[in-house]
Amino acid sequence: MADNQTLKDIANRLRIYSIEATSAANSGHPTSCMSAAEVMAVLFHHTMKYDVTVPRDPNNDRFILSKGHAAPVLYAAWYVAGHRGITHDDLLQLRKFGHMLEGHPTPKLDFVDVATGSLGQGLSVGAGMAYTGKYFDKASYRVFCIMGDGESAEGSVWEACAFAGHYKLDNLVAIFDVNRLGQSDPTSLQHDIEAYVKRTESFGFNAIAVDGHDIQALKDAFDAAEKCKGKPTALICKTYKGYAWDNAADGISDLMGWHGKPLGDRAAGVLEKIKASTKDLNAFIAPPKPEMKLSAPDLSPIKLSSPPKYDADAKVATRVAYGTALKKLGETSQRVVAMDGDTKNSTFAITFQKAFPERFIECFIAEQNLVGVGVGCGCRGRTVPFISTFSAFFTRAFDQLRMGAISQANIKCVGSHAGISIGEDGPSQMALEDLAMFRTIPTATVFYPSDPVSMERAVELAANTEGICFIRSSRPATIVLYGSDEEFGLGKAKIVRKSDSDKVTVVGCGVTLHEALKAHDTLKADGINIRVVDIFTLKPIDQGLLVESVSATGNRIITVEDHYPEGGLGGAVAEALSETSGVVHKRLAVRGIPSSGPGAKLMEVHGISASHVVTAVKEMLA
Repeated sequence: MADNQTLKDIANRLRIYSIEATSAANSGHPTSCMSAAEVMAVLFHHTMKYDVTVPRDPNNDRFILSKGHAAPVLYAAWYVAGHRGITHDDLLQLRKFGHMLEGHPTPKLDFVDVATGSLGQGLSVGAGMAYTGKYFDKASYRVFCIMGDGESAEGSVWEACAFAGHYKLDNLVAIFDVNRLGQSDPTSLQHDIEAYVKRTESFGFNAIAVDGHDIQALKDAFDAAEKCKGKPTALICKTYKGYAWDNAADGISDLMGWHGKPLGDRAAGVLEKIKASTKDLNAFIAPPKPEMKLSAPDLSPIKLSSPPKYDADAKVATRVAYGTALKKLGETSQRVVAMDGDTKNSTFAITFQKAFPERFIECFIAEQNLVGVGVGCGCRGRTVPFISTFSAFFTRAFDQLRMGAISQANIKCVGSHAGISIGEDGPSQMALEDLAMFRTIPTATVFYPSDPVSMERAVELAANTEGICFIRSSRPATIVLYGSDEEFGLGKAKIVRKSDSDKVTVVGCGVTLHEALKAHDTLKADGINIRVVDIFTLKPIDQGLLVESVSATGNRIITVEDHYPEGGLGGAVAEALSETSGVVHKRLAVRGIPSSGPGAKLMEVHGISASHVVTAVKEMLA
């Protein structure tokens, strides 16, 4: 058992290194590190079980520093614990260009599972990890997440608390570092510890109030958390920002004005006093080792259990085909899991749920937490999570998606009810920004399948494509375009109508591809041939096929999309053709805020129906 004095000395080592690192960088958050020093010392040398030589071993306990601005104390903790890849000199390279120790943690470091720093997101990810450990892996590893008290104002924190309490995640410990002070003002609750206790208890947590600078009290609290069954634990740690050897650290502790600042000319005096109060400046306790029961995940390709099979004259909504495809993937891989935000009977994730209820997570109407849980489930390759909701509702979780890219997250997002074609539900339900949003994410692959066959293949491709994938599904039932043996690939568009005398290239996706095909038939009857392209993936986009097609059709191209003009299909095609000279590009898109009404009527009113494609082609040729 770790003795208290040694742990106290380790805590002081963490303070010393945090101050030194931020002083060398002349930036950073030393006072936020100092408030968490005892918690980190007890966690890393008494409570958490992990192999420091293999930080991402599947058996290790997980740790998330949700208050990512306190990164120096995390780096110091792994250095003190004996991580072979970090030296004392590395700590002094904090925030330097090109160095691995950045201002906030990212998974470039092998001991970081997810990027943090955009506050309020860590607990959702931790809940996803804990759910995976408890219900999928059925393993003994536990999950610890440190949050700042300021970030607890974020609604996503309480979405995560509701989720963790509902699913009785007794392998999850949420640690609130209640150091009273925010960036520009004291936090709303300051040191009202009882308020934090009552709030977390109301969400089903075992809440423990503790002096966050008392080593023995922290040990007892973490030990009690491990013994608590049937509910997650919240440690409400009363701490002081800038705490050093006492609560009057040379005019720094518990005072405003020090957030995000190195200690400057105060550093030498503070360091001297911390060192003087430390008995052993090389204090070390070997971290406890985990039980070695889990093996590395099976990363072999995930395949559909059978090829797509639809009658040639069938009409099937791509959202329905999504459920079919997901069930087929579930039949061949235990790693495939699904989650939804109480829309599963609309997204058709319900098809998977009925087949594999033990691998489905209902996340309820809390989309920020839905995405965060998915990111956590996918960590360390334990699962391949498919996350579904209405496309419009993913906009709520854009910051989680943005941070997911920095986190190297491997999640598959599927958005249904896209565009005005959904009809009477009205504009609040119509995703008209989603393609733009996902296209901006650096690691994202964006699929927009146009029939059930291409949807099934998109789902299969997404399962095997590392990073964030977005699949846009449609509500209207449409005809089958492809045979079961049709092959699809990333960045590979399809020419679905072609002749030797095509005058214009028309590019569509989803429901608008079917409008383009209707326009093709109308124009052909008038003696005008057009080339019709199914883009399939907007990112990556098939630049080669677009250049070839537009060159074959007199440098004339029309895009038609059920999306606002900014950032969707038209924008993606324009970017792909930006270096091709002489191109005339007409963009048909939804302009202005739509209203309720039949989908076909709305597509006509907003200029993306077959008749508008016909008109655009004739005007272009006039």
